[in-house]
Formats: sequence, structure tokens, C-alpha cells
Amino acid sequence: MTDETATLDGGDVLFTGTEFFVGLSKRTNQRGAEILADTFKDYAVSTVPVAHGLHLKGFCGMAGPGLIAIGSSESAQRALKIMQQMSDHKYDKLTLPDDAAANCIYMNVSGKGHVLLHSTAEEFPESAKVFEKLKDYVLIPVSNKECAKVDGSLTCLSVLFNKQAKV
Repeated sequence: MTDETATLDGGDVLFTGTEFFVGLSKRTNQRGAEILADTFKDYAVSTVPVAHGLHLKGFCGMAGPGLIAIGSSESAQRALKIMQQMSDHKYDKLTLPDDAAANCIYMNVSGKGHVLLHSTAEEFPESAKVFEKLKDYVLIPVSNKECAKVDGSLTCLSVLFNKQAKV
């Protein structure tokens, strides 16, 4: 970004596959969201105020195609309501007792299907029970205990990219 007033934290950018939601937080401002919208002109970009927590993905994530994982706190539910109002798309929701557990990573893996990396039962036992209800998924619990000490989450530790399998 060439505008020195713009800020955009990856933890505030939720790509649903059809649109972007950008959390306006201590780390992301309106100008950063505008630059993202200018960069990805083929996708709708909507902003969501982040009243509590570090950033948007601190209480939500994509748990599958059209499935938003969302924490159950008042601020998380308020943000979800804003996202639903701003979107032309209908999303299903997976409500988790723990906001931080909603930071998960969905992958569609060739030969495996729906794969979801999520926090462990040791970290969030009640949220792990909710993830276990996703019967058509390969669930991979990943510990985030150490990174959480510095406000890190699963998506902070990940870089995902598409690569064609060599046949």
C-alpha cells in the first residue's frame, strides 16, 4: 500500500470465497479496507467494526464453503449480524462457545474433501464438541497454546495457496 495512512492487518480480512469482510480495528482502518477493495475489484468488500478483541478473526473464521464459524460473545454476534446485513449471500453459521476457537482454517483437499484445522479440546473443550458435529469433515485439532500467549492464532501461523496436483 502506498498510502502511509492506510493500515490493514491480515487478521482483519475474512475472505468467504465470494466476498471480503474487513474488520475495522486497532490494526486496520477504513483507508486500508478501501485499498483492499480497489485491489480486488471483482469482489464485494464490506467493513465490520471490531469493538472488542485484537481483530476480526479473533472471533470468526470460515469453517467451510458458506459456513462462518463465530464466537458466542455479544460483540461476535453483533459483528455477524452486521456481516449478514451487508451481504447479498446467505451464510450458515457455526456458533462456538469460545470466540478464539472460531479462528479456524478450512481447506478443500483433493482426495480428502473438507478439512478443518481447529483448536484442541484441551484449549477449548466445549468448542471442540461443536466442531465434532461436522461429520463430513476431516478434523485436525492444532494446539495454539504458545502462540496465544502473544495474541497469535491459527490463521496468523498460516499461508495457504492453491497448487495443482501433479498427475
